[in-house]
Amino acid sequence: MKSAVITFPGINRERDMMMALEATTGIKPISVWHAEATLPDVDLVVVPGGFSYGDYLRCGAIAARSPIMADIKAKVLKGLKVLGVCNGFQIITEAGLLPGALVRNAGLKFVCREVRLKVENTNTYFTNKMAKGQIISCPVAHGEGNYICDAETLKELEGEGRVVFRYAEGSNPNGALNDIAGIVNAKGNVIGMMPHPENMIEPLHGKQDCLALFESLLAA
Repeated sequence: MKSAVITFPGINRERDMMMALEATTGIKPISVWHAEATLPDVDLVVVPGGFSYGDYLRCGAIAARSPIMADIKAKVLKGLKVLGVCNGFQIITEAGLLPGALVRNAGLKFVCREVRLKVENTNTYFTNKMAKGQIISCPVAHGEGNYICDAETLKELEGEGRVVFRYAEGSNPNGALNDIAGIVNAKGNVIGMMPHPENMIEPLHGKQDCLALFESLLAA
């Protein structure tokens, strides 16, 4: 599986993501700078977490207009798989690849801790090795992870089974609507999530709860 990880000014989780992908797939990802006009020939693009452009506007709003995003959007229409994590989720949502928006946490404070996630959809390229309803641990680190959308969009997401991850009862760190932690587009090739699965895949992380998510990439 060939993958690329996009780097923007202020992103700080690109190396974590590249290490996780290489450790689980055996193939070193390609690092792509945001100013590039075209992607290399890859199966998966990951937009990692961090603070693109210092979050000085809305989180992800500036990065979503970077040159590389135009090529990503064009290739998504042809089936390219995209995974956005934390700031990456914000970026791909701002770019229109996923519906809704990520706004300030309900408590108006940055949160950095471990949460419990419930796997809601196992028919995706990132969850096919998981069990529906399975509860896993995963770290979060964000100030604007509160997922919102209009009533019609929410009805579609829930009715079509497009909520991939939900904060398990009592674990919602940001006030996200319906405890939504991650969603997938209608076509099934774009996934966004706020928690950081790349930081819980090996013994040194304390737990390996998210290892199966990366193993799912190979199975897909």
